[in-house]
Amino acid sequence: MSVLVILATGAEEMETVIPTDVMRRAQLNVTVAGLSGADPVVCSRNVKLVPDKSLDDAVKEGPYDAVVLPGGGDGAKNLAASEKVKKILQEQEAGGRIIAAICAGPTALLSHGIAKGKKVTSHPGVKDKMEGSGQYTYSEDRVVRDGQLITSRGPGTAFEFALALVEALKGKETVDKIVPPMLVKL
Repeated sequence: MSVLVILATGAEEMETVIPTDVMRRAQLNVTVAGLSGADPVVCSRNVKLVPDKSLDDAVKEGPYDAVVLPGGGDGAKNLAASEKVKKILQEQEAGGRIIAAICAGPTALLSHGIAKGKKVTSHPGVKDKMEGSGQYTYSEDRVVRDGQLITSRGPGTAFEFALALVEALKGKETVDKIVPPMLVKL
């Protein structure tokens, strides 16, 4: 199974790396794709992450079983402003495949008209924007799954978010196998 993680300048580091790492531990084929190319990306806390490839190259290998949007205020703004991301999300939704977003990442769903009518969560800092749009049913749960949509709240929920993705793609048995060696307390 394949997963596309879209990495934009200003992305939140933990919300990018933790899901990527956890999904790779679950033997998922994860591609971290740079929105602006394959060069290192400066994230929200000035950590530089190197994508596996550019988004342009990654989309040639799609469709993916899941598309993941990390948060980070500026990262989410860059995802929300991208026509490439819009097209990927529209195709993902039309194909009935998983879309996942964490922290401010769900604002990109809003900007691109994705998952209207679904139950979502987000970082408290963008709650009013998500709730006020009238497009979603808002929840303050740490992770929310509504059909093929998975959303979560922020850096502190990144493991739970990642494990929800693993469960959706590979089942609870895989989650039960990878949690103990990571010493994750759920």
